[in-house]
Amino acid sequence: MSATRLTLGRISRSLALTLGIFAGAALPAVAADDIWKDIHRDVFAGKAIAEDDGAVSLEAPYRAEDAAIVPLTVHIPASAGEVKSLTLVVDKNPAPVAATFEFGEAAGKGDRMLSTRVRIDMYSNVRAVVETADGKLHMATKFVKASGGCSAAASKDADEALASLGKMQIRTFDADASKEQTPPVREAQVMIRHPNFTGMQMDQVTRQYTPMRIVSEMDVKRDGARIFKMEGGISISENPNFRFTFVPGTDNVIEVTAKDTEGQIFNATSAKKAS
Repeated sequence: MSATRLTLGRISRSLALTLGIFAGAALPAVAADDIWKDIHRDVFAGKAIAEDDGAVSLEAPYRAEDAAIVPLTVHIPASAGEVKSLTLVVDKNPAPVAATFEFGEAAGKGDRMLSTRVRIDMYSNVRAVVETADGKLHMATKFVKASGGCSAAASKDADEALASLGKMQIRTFDADASKEQTPPVREAQVMIRHPNFTGMQMDQVTRQYTPMRIVSEMDVKRDGARIFKMEGGISISENPNFRFTFVPGTDNVIEVTAKDTEGQIFNATSAKKAS
């Protein structure tokens, strides 16, 4: 198990304390340049990280239209070789690690892509850090102007959101003929109905904070072979949405198992040979 995954687990366990401090008292002032220094030490054990070396690139808006649903797209070229994991970090979020993705054999070794949507609490650097098979770390960084994403009210009230909890939609897409690759890749999209309550959202009627409840784990496979396994935090947006590439198999059936912090498990499978 990688150091990144172990650290993410520690961060998840301490999240309630972090949110309690946020709700009850002002967080200590930390210089902007010290935030990444601490994250680097705690999440990546201070290991050297190569930045902007071509092993990973990150697309993010400079100014977000909605701080609660900021789109991020990560590209990993074939030249990066085998990639073990991807960690998304939002420096100034209360829990900086948005998610860690551990890749399996069905992710492939050609050009790879993964996109999702995150919450951003204040103007911040956003980072995509990949670990390659040789244990080296590579990073791409974008600065995003957004604020209030972690405490923004959910689009539905809690009862309505929980009524459709865990419903999933899975789509697969044929390869783009204009982007021929060897080996070929396809794309899939997984959408989960889940409020992903951060614990920082106040009910405007009761004036109480809605308890944290997020999708904490997700395992995505193609014909039984793993594409990726995710550990998520509060920064992943409401109704988590992931689009990603995978190496085609025989039937290209996408199987998803997700679990939230209340221990509820959700399962879904795409139609056989969907397109």
